[in-house]
Amino acid sequence: MKRLSIFVSGNGTNLQRIAEYFLEDWEVEIVNVVCNNPKAYAIERAKKLQIPVRMIDKEEFNGEAFVKELQSLGIDLIVLAGFLWKIPEALVKAFPKKIVNIHPALLPKYGGKGFYGEHVHEAVVAAREPFSGITIHYVNELYDSGEIIMQAHVALDEKETPDTLAAKIHQLEQAYFPVAIEEVLKAIQ
Repeated sequence: MKRLSIFVSGNGTNLQRIAEYFLEDWEVEIVNVVCNNPKAYAIERAKKLQIPVRMIDKEEFNGEAFVKELQSLGIDLIVLAGFLWKIPEALVKAFPKKIVNIHPALLPKYGGKGFYGEHVHEAVVAAREPFSGITIHYVNELYDSGEIIMQAHVALDEKETPDTLAAKIHQLEQAYFPVAIEEVLKAIQ
């Protein structure tokens, strides 16, 4: 049995898609959802999916006790599904190549501090890029710079807006993120 912890900060559509994808998989259990935003709709999604929610503040998140808590739960993989805090070094070291993130652009372009959600789509459209997409990658100590697991791309139209691009990116996330997680889980011993 592989055990997941999913970290969220917002709406939780990727959380829901991942949970539904693994619903009938008796080899995967979502142990908890870790959330840093008490107003996140992801909390409601987790409750409906009957997944325990672990609320966390910044001080606790950066402390050793949280790392030990996750280790005591036997977590095999941490999935960042729209989680907006930088992962502390202690957590990265405790879970090497066992934390994955999805980024709404083709890294290394449009990554780093401040590049998330609509900010990424606005920058891509403003630069008149011919393509954008998603990058699923391992997390290291730096923003959006861990080893790339996979990428998927989509072409931009002449009349592309940040909103239309966001919709395209969301479709890629829903299609590819659960599959990539499954592949990473298969590789974990």
